[in-house]
Amino acid sequence: MTTQIELGDITVDVVLKDIKNIHLSVYPPNGRVKISAPLRMDIDTIRIFAISRLGWIKKQQKKFKEQERETPREYLDLESHYVWGKRYLLKVVEVNEAPSVELKHSKMILRVRPGTDYKKKQAIVDAWYREQLKKAVPPLIARWEPLLGVKVERFFVQRMKTKWGSCNHKARNIRLNTELAKKPKECLEYNIVHEMAHLLEPTHNSRFIKLMDQFMPKWQFFRDKLNQLPVSHENWIY
Repeated sequence: MTTQIELGDITVDVVLKDIKNIHLSVYPPNGRVKISAPLRMDIDTIRIFAISRLGWIKKQQKKFKEQERETPREYLDLESHYVWGKRYLLKVVEVNEAPSVELKHSKMILRVRPGTDYKKKQAIVDAWYREQLKKAVPPLIARWEPLLGVKVERFFVQRMKTKWGSCNHKARNIRLNTELAKKPKECLEYNIVHEMAHLLEPTHNSRFIKLMDQFMPKWQFFRDKLNQLPVSHENWIY
């Protein structure tokens, strides 16, 4: 069951589910507030809990609002693009051959046919990012499967507008946002471990946190690092 409570100008999404304890989360980039609470808990008790954490909620929202935003990309010369956390300056080269992307020193060289428009350039670069992620993911999954004692049946890479990753624990599949190819590789590894841990525990309950603490003690550092990096001009939520 899902409902909402209002705390002044703050709206809190409340989800009642079959859990033992109440959990409060504030999500980047806009500071969306969510409380997961046991089915037996009444709304007045949940409201009192939320009020008691109001200072912390506002602190988290302020941090997210101050987070740096990427400017929209136009795919022009000397524009900044990021690959695995490193900054590259774009160089557009018009040639009569198949389009391609190449990293050379501190430049990202985008080869396109003469007259290629912005949308086509974006599609070429997006496809290239997707391929970089597809190459980087399998070795990390293979490394963590024996450590976690799980098996990932399939992984998917796609542009996601609501989160960095997701897990279907029943099908044993994980999905990863193509935007992760722009972030440092340790952020990708953290996200993979996060989603693989959901194969052991589907929710973000205390058991999940204990699993993350056990297998990746610095996971909160990597999560915070990801949330402190510039985010797309679109609204990405972790």
